[in-house]
Amino acid sequence: MNLAAFQATIAQDEPPANLSDAIQALWWDAKGNWPQAHQLVDELESPEGMAVHAYLHRKEGEQWNADYWYRLAGRTYLRTNLSDEWTALADGLLRLESNQSR
Repeated sequence: MNLAAFQATIAQDEPPANLSDAIQALWWDAKGNWPQAHQLVDELESPEGMAVHAYLHRKEGEQWNADYWYRLAGRTYLRTNLSDEWTALADGLLRLESNQSR
């Protein structure tokens, strides 16, 4: 699934079932359901899950907590706007999942 197709699913009531928890968290975030998004990544220990976790805490306004999760994810925080970060995360995770399924 590419980014445009993923974004089109946000109009649906539920995320596509074949997506990872990290991608589903971004889907729920786009729907405005931060608690559901956070629940999906709260205990993920993958770098991808921790990167989404960091983004969610940044969005929440807890910069100190976001910085902690960015460090655990091994990522440098670029301080882009939240919309650009969401897009970059979603696109990167979708590409990763696409490559893993080949």
